[in-house]
Amino acid sequence: MKIEHTYEISYWQQGYQHIIGLDEAGRGPIAGPLVVAGVRFAPGFQHDGIYDSKKVSEKKRELLFDEIVQLAGEYHILVVEPAIIDQKNIYAATQDAMQEIVDQFLQKDAVLTDAMPLPHCQLPMEAIVKGDQKSVSIAAASILAKVTRDRIMRKYDELYPQYGFAKHKGYPTKAHIAALHRYGVLDIYRKSYGPVKEMLEPHLDLRFDDTEI
Repeated sequence: MKIEHTYEISYWQQGYQHIIGLDEAGRGPIAGPLVVAGVRFAPGFQHDGIYDSKKVSEKKRELLFDEIVQLAGEYHILVVEPAIIDQKNIYAATQDAMQEIVDQFLQKDAVLTDAMPLPHCQLPMEAIVKGDQKSVSIAAASILAKVTRDRIMRKYDELYPQYGFAKHKGYPTKAHIAALHRYGVLDIYRKSYGPVKEMLEPHLDLRFDDTEI
């Protein structure tokens, strides 16, 4: 699989030299951080192996991570902890993190995201549906974000092996929910997410004794 058309080409042809691609990993899990990444390549850059991180094997993602870090003109990675997600909500946390990354870039002419609008962005920007399959910069950002997050979850697995984080990466699988109920809520859980929130909220006992009526 490879990206047949890069959105960057049209921007380069219009004179925009420094195109930032943004993507995230970890909007859906109930545990662990959100990771957002941004990548800028030199004009004319192409790479047949860089594609949507979800469509690439874990082994290949790890190799591509190192390549992207070396080949990128500039890149940034931001880790958003669960407490921030709970405070802002996942959509706002993603938007804010992406904007923060844009602000960190030293050279920037335009921004491409994977379907995420950035209302406060002062640069030309485009939110592309399935952008990680259509833009080499977004695809590269998706790989940096995914690999970074997976590494974090493997570290959590070493600390809390009973939860199985290395396997499910914090997503609410049946085995994960069972472990959550058995071992309890850790600080790395997103307390605003349904399965976790339900465990933390007190449940009213609505049963009554009809002899008292």
